[in-house]
Amino acid sequence: MTDKVLSKKLKSLITVRVIFVTLLLGSFFILQVGYRNFPHPRATLNLIIALYTLTIVYSILLNRVKLYALFAYAQLFIDASAINILIYLTGGIESWFSFIMPLTVMSASAVLDRRAGYIIATFNSILYGIIIDLQYYKLLPIEYDMTLTEKAFLYNIFAHISAFYLVAFLSGYLSSRLEKTTHALEQTDSDLRELSLFNEELIENIPSGIFTTDTEGRILIFNRAAENITGVGRKIALSRSIDEIFPFIARGADIERLEGVISHQKAGDRIISLTISELRDIAEKNKGFIGIFQDITQFKEMETEIKQKEKWAAIGELSANIAHEIRNPIASLKGSVEMLRENIVTEEHKKRLMEIALKEMDRLNNIISDFLTYSSPRPAEFNTFDLNLMLDDTLELLAHTAPAQNEITIRKILKAPPDIYADNQKLRQVFWNLGMNAIQAMPDGGELSVSTRESDNFIEIIFRDTGVGISQENIGKVFYPFFTTKDEGTGLGLAIAYRIIEEHNGKINITSNNSGTTFKVVIPYVNGKA
Repeated sequence: MTDKVLSKKLKSLITVRVIFVTLLLGSFFILQVGYRNFPHPRATLNLIIALYTLTIVYSILLNRVKLYALFAYAQLFIDASAINILIYLTGGIESWFSFIMPLTVMSASAVLDRRAGYIIATFNSILYGIIIDLQYYKLLPIEYDMTLTEKAFLYNIFAHISAFYLVAFLSGYLSSRLEKTTHALEQTDSDLRELSLFNEELIENIPSGIFTTDTEGRILIFNRAAENITGVGRKIALSRSIDEIFPFIARGADIERLEGVISHQKAGDRIISLTISELRDIAEKNKGFIGIFQDITQFKEMETEIKQKEKWAAIGELSANIAHEIRNPIASLKGSVEMLRENIVTEEHKKRLMEIALKEMDRLNNIISDFLTYSSPRPAEFNTFDLNLMLDDTLELLAHTAPAQNEITIRKILKAPPDIYADNQKLRQVFWNLGMNAIQAMPDGGELSVSTRESDNFIEIIFRDTGVGISQENIGKVFYPFFTTKDEGTGLGLAIAYRIIEEHNGKINITSNNSGTTFKVVIPYVNGKA
């Protein structure tokens, strides 16, 4: 127990003593009730005066002593002695003040500890036993009822001593529990204060703006970062409505995350990213809102700059690919034309050169056409049509192409709902490109399996071939513009297919190994509409 706590308890003891002497002893002395003869009025008065005097002395010494425990013991022993003197003066065994003695035991346990309670209980037992014994044997001039037997005297002593120790035990136990509880509460209070200070410091020093509001949207907390980001002082912000600080918040709207512009007094317009969540108590009742926000103006500017650079980089890469794809047929055309101009080849060779020239011109036309389809796609025209019928027609056309006639089998398993809502021509182009890609992957023949099915409000169209497969190194590049692993082709077919499927809010996935490649097209399907 610290000296501060003990000093506080001693002050309480002094206060209680003054109240007791004033109300109980004073009134008893004035009224003189309970003890028929009241043989020692002057001695009783002197005792009261002495107790008042000692109280004054205690009060003076309290701020000067250093050994508070010893000072407490001195007061308790003096109090016990005074009470026993009072009992002697007011009739001994017949005294009305016997009930006061346990109070000194309780005081000892409360002010000091359980051990002090037992010490004062023992001291009271000794003094009281001496007084009653001396009274019985008439060694003290205290009159009593002569009908009282020795057994009554002994029982009185036993009852008082039992009461002293019982009070010592109970008061010590309760005092110990109270002290532990008080200590725990003080520790909890200290922890809560520290936690509160920590939270305040954390909120104040966090780089993000933070505010809290009541259920009506009035701001209650506004940290330092919030002041800096918004340019609004804390005193001005407190008790204001949240939409006064953030005008892009719609009053009454269900908000979680949004972006908007605020006007900063010094920095001008700032772009703010804001997240708002509900504050709930233990009963899950809404107590208000908490908002966390950042100034993302610089980030947005950097994002715009990066996108612009990425755009130019993509244009540069695309231009390089186009130039590469065009340069090869142009080189073939140039060589053929130069040989024809020299007129040094046979008629048969001229015919062959003309065929090469026409083929390369067709190749150039295909490159330009595919590029225009990829870079400037026409808007989708959605309509309802029979998916299985369209697939059947497309596969029939594929079967009559020159590459497909090279010992390639096309197998169809069409189980999806026939009518879907999509762009017929664009999906036809997707399936044509996937089919040609599969056929070109099987130069020595094989099987192309095409299946459809409905799964969890989606339509799946699966193209599976038994071709040479795609290496794991290249599998992530197949949808890049101008990427191809074949000797012929523009490398735009799969890129166009990927874009069209994205336009239909679908996905296209690829898996491949040395035994073939599988493309799975997934299109959302709800109530007969994809």
